[in-house]
Amino acid sequence: MSRPGFVLEVDERTPPLLFHHGEGFRLEKLPLGSRVVYPPESLPGIKDVDAAIEKALDNPHGSEPLNALLRRGMRLTIAFDDISLPLPQMKTPDIRGRILEHILERVARAGVDDVQLLVANSLHRRMTADEIKRTVGERVYRSFWPHSLRNFDAEDKDNLTWIGQTEQGEDVEISKRAAESDLLIYVNINLVAMDGGHKSVPVGLASYKSLRHHHNVHTMMHSRSYMDPPASALHSSAARMGHLLAEHLKIFTVEVTLNNDTFGSPFDFLQKREWEWSAKDQAAYLAAKTATDRAPAHLKRTIFHKIFSPYGITGINAGETEAVHARTLANLHRQQLVEVQGQSDILIAGLPFVGPYNVNSIVDFFEEVLAETTDPSVIEGKYEEAYATDPWYIHLYRTSNAYHGVHPFYMWYWAAHAMSYLGDVIYVGGDRTTVSRLGFRSAGSLADAMEMASETVGRSPRVTAMKVPPLLIADVR
Repeated sequence: MSRPGFVLEVDERTPPLLFHHGEGFRLEKLPLGSRVVYPPESLPGIKDVDAAIEKALDNPHGSEPLNALLRRGMRLTIAFDDISLPLPQMKTPDIRGRILEHILERVARAGVDDVQLLVANSLHRRMTADEIKRTVGERVYRSFWPHSLRNFDAEDKDNLTWIGQTEQGEDVEISKRAAESDLLIYVNINLVAMDGGHKSVPVGLASYKSLRHHHNVHTMMHSRSYMDPPASALHSSAARMGHLLAEHLKIFTVEVTLNNDTFGSPFDFLQKREWEWSAKDQAAYLAAKTATDRAPAHLKRTIFHKIFSPYGITGINAGETEAVHARTLANLHRQQLVEVQGQSDILIAGLPFVGPYNVNSIVDFFEEVLAETTDPSVIEGKYEEAYATDPWYIHLYRTSNAYHGVHPFYMWYWAAHAMSYLGDVIYVGGDRTTVSRLGFRSAGSLADAMEMASETVGRSPRVTAMKVPPLLIADVR
């Protein structure tokens, strides 16, 4: 039976604890009395995944079964999440590919010929052919690539459709192919509670004209928690867009939840609590630590990007978007929720290697924009439109594997609420010049960072460390 997450209070017996440190690791001895929040252990995965897929498609929530929605002569579009989910990527076969195969078998039996598959990459970079093949599987790739399986292009003006405006004046503009379909099926992996629901179609298949309404500083500042959709202005905006879309388009949603099996061998020591490490786990940590300390950056990046997670599937639900998503959130909470009593003065968290954002316009954002200011509102007002409409960035987004020019702005806005709340952000072991450019401070050791933090929180702060990944949601009471 899986053990729930728990909160450890550090005492004299607590060993040094492991933290991710970019493309490496650190062991740190925390101050006595610190709290350490550990994620729940993995829930058991579904044993017969194919049967679970069939059940979901045949017994959807708030919708007719998929077979009843398919008919000869219809126009069908199937969209699926891009490479940003899950993180790290899952071992093959990818669950999206397995679901697509089941859907497409039904589509063929129904005699549906007009079928298009879209990567819902929004303003993210285009997936490469090999990445798409890995996601959808050999059979689907061979049958549909490249003419009927492709990346969504948010800058292809001739293939976007403006649906209308929400009651709050938010433009809804999405893929023309999806908008003009008799049925749109969206296959989603919900890694965290922020994902899925109405954040799928109105975001993944939307243009900048739509995204600017909720990916902005004002909306982010009014999102108390991205992991609690009812308290998130971003999710409220996406929901309004989703409701408008539902008036014009039949959407059949398939959502998948995963367990916490993030790291397999030889990195499975990252799944365990440090005082439970076996001799083998200790040896694996020392080997990984030694290798990452000595290896050049490009080699470490190559190693870490080849980590594929042995996730188990904890739920597959299909049907009407909101009915499905309610069950998705319940599954995520069952796996990730950890109750924590009271807030903290200092939060300690590792910065892991996990993340798909690393190219092109982000470099210019760092060199040009952050060199002048780190204030999200100033950045938005002075620079966003120029980057969003820059012909060169648009060309790179459309023809290579570059993120859209506006994307680094959105990544900065994501942290706007947190940065307005925090008194200080201190990086341990970070490059001082880089950290300073971000508007933060750097320290050579955790002890130094704690001393620096005392200027803000005093000498007797309440300290909490979060052990992620694997993932958890802190339910602060």
